[in-house]
Amino acid sequence: MHLTLHLTNRCNLACGYCYARPGPDDMTFETATRAIDNCLEGPGGGIIFFGGEPLLRKDLISDIIGWCEDRHPNRFHYKVTTNGMLLDESFLGDAERWGLHIALSHDGLPESHDRFRTRPNGEGTHVELQPRLRQLLQRRPYSPVMMTVNPETVEYYAASAVWLQAQGARYLIASLNHAGNWDDDALRRLKRQYQKLEAWHWENYHSERKIYFSPFDKRIATHVFRERGTSCRLGRRQISVGPDGRLYPCVQFVGRDEYVIGTADKGIDEPRRETIYALNEQDKPQCGGCALTGRCHNKCGCLNLQTTGSLTQVPALLCEHERMIFPVADRLAARLFKERSPLFLQRHYNPAFPVLSFLEDIATG
Repeated sequence: MHLTLHLTNRCNLACGYCYARPGPDDMTFETATRAIDNCLEGPGGGIIFFGGEPLLRKDLISDIIGWCEDRHPNRFHYKVTTNGMLLDESFLGDAERWGLHIALSHDGLPESHDRFRTRPNGEGTHVELQPRLRQLLQRRPYSPVMMTVNPETVEYYAASAVWLQAQGARYLIASLNHAGNWDDDALRRLKRQYQKLEAWHWENYHSERKIYFSPFDKRIATHVFRERGTSCRLGRRQISVGPDGRLYPCVQFVGRDEYVIGTADKGIDEPRRETIYALNEQDKPQCGGCALTGRCHNKCGCLNLQTTGSLTQVPALLCEHERMIFPVADRLAARLFKERSPLFLQRHYNPAFPVLSFLEDIATG
């Protein structure tokens, strides 16, 4: 299980689509360590540093990892999700020494990135962030880059993916801002972008350029093996710890009193966690008879809560989007399988691919 520590509600940016609830709250070292002691059981686990902007608390990250390694050497793996503005050589060196994985938020081309990812005064951050992005990917090429796609900038989607690949991105996580105004015109433009992205990603596979593109590759995985569904296992796979030490089933629930499932001091309230999990896992009435049931994201608790205010209600946009993208992903998978693309077959049919790919990159790098 993963434990996400929301180290602070503060942020040095004011991104237009951010769902986090801003505020002055900071987590204490004592709260973090009590949560780890009381919530993570077994021989392993993941600790994720989140915010706000977690790099505003670099010292706390260092203290927590140091404490974990003193008490439980090599038991945990660590990850931080950051806007990247505070990345520097010193922190990158520490991250390598700690084994801390870094995921960076970036929306691609300036026309897309600077529309929403701004400082509080409205200034765009693309120019300032670009050298930090390059620095991270040169040192840690498998660092995920997380791109948010908005209706106002959707026409830059494909070009932004190509641009991020040119910067060195090999692991690109792209998600829609489901809270945006996706009217019919925006959806038509999105469909055209997926057609461009299909051609781009086919060429990646055909030329054996290793880049994982989540909108397609995640869905291709459910095309190859139907049992790889998309249930988010709300509150079972990961738990979020708010700055005040209250526990929640996922990141977008933090601050919502009705979804508290325990505290750092007392641990997990198991009956409460199971109640929320069971509610989220219920079959969604509007999904009855849909061919994509079991493959789509209809049981993503964070998404449903953000857009409809309910765990049991699936937003209409999700249905529109999944019916749009799955045929593209399935068509791409069928074509690559027919062509016996070596990279495609290795990535999606060989469980050892991540390790073998990493070793190959070391040998040829």
